[in-house]
Amino acid sequence: MSESSTTEDEAKPAGGAAGRKRHGKMAQIYLGTGGFEFIETRKYWYIIGAAVMLACIATIVFRGFTPGIEFVGGTQMQMPAEGAAGEIDPDEAGEVVSEAIGVEPSVTQLVGSGDAASVQLRMETLTVSETDQVKSALFDEFQPVGVDGSPSEVAISDSAVSASWGGEITQKALIALVVFLVLVSVFIALYFEKWMAVAALVALAVDLTVTAGVYSMVGFEVTPATVIGLLTILGYSLYDTVVVFDKVNENTRGLLNLSRQTYGEAANLANNQTLMRSINTSLTSLLPVLGLLLIGAGLLGAGTLKDLALVQAIGITVGTASSIYIAVPVLVDLKMRDQEYRDQAARVYSRRGLARRGAGSQGDEAPDTGDDEVLSSEVRKEKAYAAAASVPARTPKRSKSGASPSAKPAGKSSGTPTGKSSGKSAGRPSGKRGR
Repeated sequence: MSESSTTEDEAKPAGGAAGRKRHGKMAQIYLGTGGFEFIETRKYWYIIGAAVMLACIATIVFRGFTPGIEFVGGTQMQMPAEGAAGEIDPDEAGEVVSEAIGVEPSVTQLVGSGDAASVQLRMETLTVSETDQVKSALFDEFQPVGVDGSPSEVAISDSAVSASWGGEITQKALIALVVFLVLVSVFIALYFEKWMAVAALVALAVDLTVTAGVYSMVGFEVTPATVIGLLTILGYSLYDTVVVFDKVNENTRGLLNLSRQTYGEAANLANNQTLMRSINTSLTSLLPVLGLLLIGAGLLGAGTLKDLALVQAIGITVGTASSIYIAVPVLVDLKMRDQEYRDQAARVYSRRGLARRGAGSQGDEAPDTGDDEVLSSEVRKEKAYAAAASVPARTPKRSKSGASPSAKPAGKSSGTPTGKSSGKSAGRPSGKRGR
């Protein structure tokens, strides 16, 4: 080791932050000591979040959604993808429908794979006679094979859905969303505080906008399963946000009586302490959802699973990010609007300035405010510190002549006569005989 490095090591205070054992980045993330500056860099996260939200809003406005048959109404027909002459092409099936009744299907797609594969056709609402004409035309052209292995017109199924049913679903979903947001806001405001409720709603707005925007970009149909998945991710996002807020609440207990760290620093520490938990929860939640999306929808051809899994996969990812990069920074900005927290931050910076000019910052680490005994001890220390700081410095008073009060006056000395006799001299007889 070089001489300079040896000198630096000796200069570091023992037991201080510099004297601790250094861990790798992954270990720091796992232990909650990663030191990621989520709060100091919040302006960048705000810019990124605003850009993503604007892109999603633009997509929703100009491209819109692809509503399913449940919301617009219509007739849906489905038949096996295997015909007497081989595999049935969905596009050719759509052309047959157009030639039969003069109505072009809005959706022609192949659903599923293998023996479970089927051709699905969606179109405007048909009459009974039009439905029979389409079935006859499709059977004459492709002769789809039924469950018994022989061509059968019964293998072609049809279903009609009224648009009013989709309207009822939309109305009930909006009512459920409003009730959910109101109840959650009241719960967070009562259990924590009002600013945490506001920050949680801001994060939820981001989750809803981004999820809806991505769904619009992908072009998947909006079905009742999509609505169910959207309501599900709202609960997940709030759960993750509440967990982080609970840690923030624990780290900021009694903070106004302390001068070790600001509210933003305590919140940033809480974000780091819950980061690994948020990552683990997100991964364990995404694995089964991806299984539904890739296996259930891709291989088995279950359209409902596809709609449900896509919205949940997007919502889980966005919800985790918003609870870390949006909810907590917004909470800090709202809390720092209060004068008492600004005053407390000023005391923290003042104390650090005095420490830098004095004995350094050794032993000035933030206490564990989650422990009642530690918190009480720190509050007593802070009161003693404030009392000591308020006592003026004691300097010796000087007399008008400028001499110190402890100095003896001139002409008077211990054991030295002043020239005045007291009238009685020790050892000289007084002329009176004692009787």
